[in-house]
Amino acid sequence: MTISMAGLPAFLLYFCVGFALIAGFAAVYMRLTAHDEIALIRGGNLSAAIAFGGNLIGFSVPLEKAIEQAASVPDLVIWAVIAMVIQFGAYGFARIVIPDLSRKIEEDRIPSAAMLAVIAVLSGTLAAASMTE
Repeated sequence: MTISMAGLPAFLLYFCVGFALIAGFAAVYMRLTAHDEIALIRGGNLSAAIAFGGNLIGFSVPLEKAIEQAASVPDLVIWAVIAMVIQFGAYGFARIVIPDLSRKIEEDRIPSAAMLAVIAVLSGTLAAASMTE
C-alpha cells in the first residue's frame, strides 16, 4: 500500500478556508442577535449554547456540501455566502415565529432555543440538499 500526501495542500487550503468561513459566519450571526451569545454561554446559559450551536451546525452542513463539490476556492466562497444568507433568513423567520426570542434565550428558556436550533438545522440541511452540481 502506498501512502500519498499529494492531496495535503488542497486539504489544508479547503480546511483553512472552511474554518475562516465558519468564523465569519459566527461573527456576523453574533452581531445580528440582540443578545451576547458568548457572555451567556460563559455564564452557563444552556439556551444560548443550544441556539448558537444549532446555527453553527445549520451553516456547517451546506458548507460541507460546498467544499465537497466546489470547483475552486472562489466557487466555495460563493456557495458559502449563499448558505450564510439562508441561515440569516432562517434566524429572521425564527424571530417572527418565536416572539421575544432574544429575551427568551437570555432567560435560558430552552424550548425557544431548541426551536431556533431546529429551524437553523432544517434550513441548513435543505440548503445542502439543494446544492446540485
